[in-house]
Amino acid sequence: MSTYQAPGVYSTIVSSGNKPIESVGSSTASFIGQAGELTVGEVKLVTSWAQYQKTFGGVAEGGNFAHGVYGFFLNGGSKAFVYNIGPKKEGQTDEDVAALIKGEDKGPANRTGLAAFKSINEISLVAAPGQTSNVVHQMLADHAAECGDRMAVLDGIEDLKDVQLHEFPRIGDCKEAALYWPWIQVFDEATKKIISVPPSGHVMGVIARVDAERGVHKAAANEVIRGAVGLKYSLTRSEQALLNPRGINLIRDFDDQGIRIYGARTLSADAEWKYLNVQRLFQVAKQSITSGTEWVVFEPNNEQLWGSITRNIRAYLKTLYTAGALKGKTPEEAFYVKCDESTNPNENIDLGIVTIEIGIAPVKPAEFIQINIQQHIEQQEA
Repeated sequence: MSTYQAPGVYSTIVSSGNKPIESVGSSTASFIGQAGELTVGEVKLVTSWAQYQKTFGGVAEGGNFAHGVYGFFLNGGSKAFVYNIGPKKEGQTDEDVAALIKGEDKGPANRTGLAAFKSINEISLVAAPGQTSNVVHQMLADHAAECGDRMAVLDGIEDLKDVQLHEFPRIGDCKEAALYWPWIQVFDEATKKIISVPPSGHVMGVIARVDAERGVHKAAANEVIRGAVGLKYSLTRSEQALLNPRGINLIRDFDDQGIRIYGARTLSADAEWKYLNVQRLFQVAKQSITSGTEWVVFEPNNEQLWGSITRNIRAYLKTLYTAGALKGKTPEEAFYVKCDESTNPNENIDLGIVTIEIGIAPVKPAEFIQINIQQHIEQQEA
């Protein structure tokens, strides 16, 4: 308590603990894979390509993995956590690599592989550039689903070989994963040649760029991939029609308009979670509201608290609505918040639980634009 020695008027700012809800970050990436000999077995935060090179080496040492990180920063990414499982070794199998990527969770100070990313809440995207097996893809998807606050960005197979498009390999139903294909072609500084590299790192950079420019609600599709000079396979619209329903996001070459991501779907079979930007919007909203209401812990669980919670969340959701993330002619059509005696019966109050019910109507991307054309034919007089 302050002690005042002289006469006068004094003012003091006292925090009520009740603060406006702000959106959490949505574009921090994480990379796991074989990056060479440097800095093996620990998570490192890098905020530029130069910092990555200093910590892990360049493309000559990291190959596909390094190209993924480079593509992330080139396309607009600004922050990434990187975990190097170590260089390729003679006799090493796919199973060995998968085990290193999965890692082990032996407590806070003893987590390896993907488990090392669990405690980093700001991660929103996770990828293992160049790893195309369903085993690794399932690990990434399971990790994202378990954490509940991130998306797995997966690379499709490099070569078609004997694979038919309608049999294109992918994991099962998962709303926390998105698959991109084909591999893109870039100029390799190490060999001074054009090579094919996995698209996941570049895609995460595009997602970060769109988040910054438009917001997480905007689908990161119909967007140019910087650094891409070609594609391993060029596909037609009819070929895309085989893959799009299966949730495989194609990368297409549109000549003068550049090489663009031309899909925005998750691998979910549920129509509600079909679109990547919808899933990510819900993740960000949930994280933001959870973080922004931590002040309620140990507050008296009564009508006054419920009213404060409702006002704060409504104000946050109004910002999403104003930004164009929610659909509806009015805020009332776009979202609702309920926190009252109906959601907080006495038995829950006795247990120290406050329950908030929230509903939001997200804007979904326009995948198909229908144009009706009518030609007026002048009738000739007989």
